[in-house]
Amino acid sequence: MVLIESLENPQGDYIELHKKRHGRRLDYEERKRKKEARQVHKRSKQAQNSIGIKGKMIAKKNYAEKAQMKKTLKMHEESSSRRKADEDVQEGAVPAYLLDRENTTRAKVLSNTIKQKRKEKAGKWEVPLPKVRPVAEDEMFRVIRSGKRKSIKAVEEDGYESYICGTWFH
Repeated sequence: MVLIESLENPQGDYIELHKKRHGRRLDYEERKRKKEARQVHKRSKQAQNSIGIKGKMIAKKNYAEKAQMKKTLKMHEESSSRRKADEDVQEGAVPAYLLDRENTTRAKVLSNTIKQKRKEKAGKWEVPLPKVRPVAEDEMFRVIRSGKRKSIKAVEEDGYESYICGTWFH
């Protein structure tokens, strides 16, 4: 019983176990929020005082973060704006008198990325089905060579004692 229990729970999960049994401090959320608020000042001071290669690395990381933030802000702006479609006539375009309103394009970049993330999240919880493929016998079975001279044991009908060397569905 003890052996089975130790296999289920890894030894380093005592922190999670304590949280489950006793819960967290009542002011945990507030302390976490304050710590994150102070972190900004700490990072700023570190960026200002670091020199050499470490300073360059921090500056590069901050620059990349800032560029990413600008991109996301721009995408948010773009998603709410409506733009006129290009004026030059394309091949196979519908004439204006057949349209009941002005031809506009909606910026859907942000909504598409959100949909994609939702699909990925939904895909995480799907049960993977094993893909069955044919496996050669020499790949599935190996010959046992044991003893001082690594001689082959003649036991099975083909003259070899063999064993299965793995699970064969992926």
